[in-house]
Amino acid sequence: MQNTITEVLAGRRVESVSGGGRLDLLLDGQLTVRVAHEFRFAAPSFAAPEEVEHFFPALTFRPSPGLAALVGRNVDAARITLAGGLELGFSGGGALSVPPHAQLAPWSVLTAEGAVCAGLPGGEVRWTAPTTGRRAAPATG
Repeated sequence: MQNTITEVLAGRRVESVSGGGRLDLLLDGQLTVRVAHEFRFAAPSFAAPEEVEHFFPALTFRPSPGLAALVGRNVDAARITLAGGLELGFSGGGALSVPPHAQLAPWSVLTAEGAVCAGLPGGEVRWTAPTTGRRAAPATG
């Protein structure tokens, strides 16, 4: 499962960042990383070694300058945590962390045709057949 999310997301360029009731990171290849619940974003800062922002999309939000600065950067690292959360690292710095949730589906990776992968309530992760041209195997646990 860990290597599969890397195959799907690593090296993809962030084309846009949008807020509102959720966070959407549109990546090249028509992939979207959608975050529908709380997340943390850590970005390098001139004032401090690292600035950590906590977001609650259900309350609606505008992307911060740090999140907006992801446009044009690549996803350098992607992993699904053992608990079912999603973690992304970006070229030039910045890390997005979406924890699992007991009752909600906090994150998903989508194409125009639908979900490739989603974090489900209770930390379960579900995979579907990808339509992005990159291979993804179903999770086994």
